[in-house]
Amino acid sequence: MTISPVAAELRSEDVSVWFGERQVLKDVNLTFRANRVTALIGPSGCGKSTFLRTLNRMHELIPSAGLAGSILLDGKDIYDPSVNPVDVRMEIGMVFQKPNPFPTMSIRDNVLSGLKLSGLRVDNKDELLETSLKRASIWNEVKDRLGEPATALSGGQQQRLCIARSLAMNPKVLLMDEPCSALDPGSTRRIEATIEELSESMTIVIVTHNMQQAQRVSHETAFFLADENTPGGVVEFGSTEQVFGQPIDERTNDYVNGHFG
Repeated sequence: MTISPVAAELRSEDVSVWFGERQVLKDVNLTFRANRVTALIGPSGCGKSTFLRTLNRMHELIPSAGLAGSILLDGKDIYDPSVNPVDVRMEIGMVFQKPNPFPTMSIRDNVLSGLKLSGLRVDNKDELLETSLKRASIWNEVKDRLGEPATALSGGQQQRLCIARSLAMNPKVLLMDEPCSALDPGSTRRIEATIEELSESMTIVIVTHNMQQAQRVSHETAFFLADENTPGGVVEFGSTEQVFGQPIDERTNDYVNGHFG
């Protein structure tokens, strides 16, 4: 199965977020370019993961959540009332911090689960299964174990399986919320290599607390910051080389050099 490049530009315009009365993000304006990896960095509690969830409408699943502004996928607002959030999450996939394979399903059924949930039909499920697992760099490790429970895999394998599950829907954008934070160095290296390969066919946004990882995998970096009296927001955004090598804002310089956070 040939996967055609379908990467899309994703853009946030004046995005602000609330939980009840508490505002946690204010006026976030970012453009995630097609076929690029963008890292979101910043201390805990500055709104990175919350912002990431606004990018595929997962934020609105929280009852007290509110949002202002727009998220545009190739120019179309994903929060427009005419847009089905299920369709959004097919085009903008998500990989979470902790691997979350479906425990009662086999490796095969985990990868193909999105088809059933979305009602999509494909001509050859076995071909899609193999392609997705290969793109997630785990095919050779599981090709003879496809009927085994997904929970039989190691943590790093489970995370790559979750990546394959997202890839089976052929998304335009892949969101990753600290995908390597619970993994050993070997698994981290494999997932970072996978991210680099996937950026050839999709747009990737990754939240990470690992400054070295941000420098290794991303083309662009956005630095978020908040304090007790100010909602989170973007302090600086630019090429990863510039943000880490020649930051414009002193707060960025202090953070990337380990002076706080």
